[in-house]
Amino acid sequence: MSKSIKDKLNSLNIPINQLVFESDEPTQERIFNYLSSMNDKQKQAYLIAFNHLGTSFNVLRSNGYKEWNPDK
Repeated sequence: MSKSIKDKLNSLNIPINQLVFESDEPTQERIFNYLSSMNDKQKQAYLIAFNHLGTSFNVLRSNGYKEWNPDK
């Protein structure tokens, strides 16, 4: 049995904004693919942004995601 996208996101061991879990499944898959592709430096930048912006942080609006997004 394959993991659900929510399980996959939780397995990344990085904080995920609740907005991600409220998104549709294709969006969650893109976010998972983006977060999975980050190197250590990118993860550190993500964590800083997440911690400083708190609930207003939106990965879909982040510069890193916009640069990575294959659906531009």
